[in-house]
Amino acid sequence: MPPRRILSLWLPALAMDRHRLLHGPEEADRPLVLIADTAHGPRIEAVGGPASEAGARTGMMLADARALCPAIATAPCDPAGDRAFLEKLAVWAARWGPWAAIDPPDGLLVDVTAVAHLFGGEAALVTDAHEAFERHGLAVRAAIAPTAGAAWALAHHGPPGSILGPEDACGDGPLAGLPVAALRLEGEVLTVLRRLGIRRIGQLSRVESGPGGRDAIQRRFRNRRSPAVNPLLRLDQILGHAPEPLVPVVPVMPPLVQRRLVEPIRHRALLDRVLGDLAEEMARELESRAEGARRLELGLWRVDGEVTARSLEMAAATRDSAHIHRLFGGKLDDVDAGFGIEIVRLRANWVEPVARVQGDLEAGAERCGTSLSACIDRLAVRLGEGAVSRPVAFASHLPERAQRWQTPLSPEPVSQGELAFHARPLKLLDRPEAITVLYATPDGYPQRFRWRGKVHDVARVEGPERIAPEWWREKGGTRLRDYYRIEDQVGRRYWIYRAGLVTDGRGGLPGWFLQGLFA
Repeated sequence: MPPRRILSLWLPALAMDRHRLLHGPEEADRPLVLIADTAHGPRIEAVGGPASEAGARTGMMLADARALCPAIATAPCDPAGDRAFLEKLAVWAARWGPWAAIDPPDGLLVDVTAVAHLFGGEAALVTDAHEAFERHGLAVRAAIAPTAGAAWALAHHGPPGSILGPEDACGDGPLAGLPVAALRLEGEVLTVLRRLGIRRIGQLSRVESGPGGRDAIQRRFRNRRSPAVNPLLRLDQILGHAPEPLVPVVPVMPPLVQRRLVEPIRHRALLDRVLGDLAEEMARELESRAEGARRLELGLWRVDGEVTARSLEMAAATRDSAHIHRLFGGKLDDVDAGFGIEIVRLRANWVEPVARVQGDLEAGAERCGTSLSACIDRLAVRLGEGAVSRPVAFASHLPERAQRWQTPLSPEPVSQGELAFHARPLKLLDRPEAITVLYATPDGYPQRFRWRGKVHDVARVEGPERIAPEWWREKGGTRLRDYYRIEDQVGRRYWIYRAGLVTDGRGGLPGWFLQGLFA
């Protein structure tokens, strides 16, 4: 059996490269950072080249980075999207070996045992991997070694394109000069090792192989069984003395059905018949997998080579063929058949688990076409994608940020905590409107104000409710707000606020705004 060979592919700028691919190459020309919200404010998770030159670093708070470079632009990080992108890259990377595994958060491991000769040797294989990633606009560092740990260590801390032979994977070989961080240990463990004077893998190996050395290290880390906090286990894995299981990424083909027609069709009635047959076949395919479709794509191939595509995204997973047929029927009115359509293909790009047997009322309503999800699907097809949404509460004490919009049937997101508020109006204006205070009482609230050309005399007042700005989002000059619930002389009730105080030193006189209306 040939010795095992593992190719490690590290994408040091995965998040930034993916963001640039999604938003265009002009993103690379400005100082951009990707941020994540934390309890202490936005924190930088990824840094672009210009921002790095300006002094921004991963893990730095955004406020500190803007002190160095006020022109820094921000965008939200997307760990879930990066993970999905990495999974697709793992399937694509199987071109260099029989299988590939994800090495989170930004790497891949490919088994290249006994395949290097197909590329002209291991050096040529590494070169081919570099060139392939560069063609797709992705920065990569690659290395080949007998174990996954050794390959990871060389890709992250060794020279570019390192190749470690089977005879060099132990002792005082090339791995001995790498820092102990190459063992994939947590920061706390690295700090302990540095305090013990162990900064290189070779030093740890010599201490471990010395008399009583392994027992001494084991006693210090005896309660740490996870590989990331156990230096001896990581050392054994990198040298091949302990197994390190890897989970390959297995591509799952989406459900797909198609018809190759003997005679091209040009009439809508025939197309509807073929679509109905495909919908029923897709329903059977989804049922065999215990899944339902959330997104479907219909492809129509004409005899002249032109392809027409129609997509459909549904509010809830379904495998009701009649419902699918009915929804696609509204998207085929403008199809130009040309000289005829010879291939019709239906593919489910997004599926979710659905039980094979549903005995509740919603399932019966879906079969009758009267369920909530079926209604939403019809509205989305008629009004357009994104036209149907619903508001959900969000944990923010600022009224204009206290809700967000999402798809109708998606579960409500887990908020950062429940906030208790005073009474809120049923109607909030899209944006606060300035009002002119004609007379204010000594206590601070208006006795008379003008809004939209009409003068209102205040009869009753409740408040104030003071709301401070979100210091981690707003600029330093943002003023606090004092909210009042007021009622005018004819019984109409309003929600107004004063922006700022005379004594806050942040500008001129405070401004007054109306933000909501009570029933």
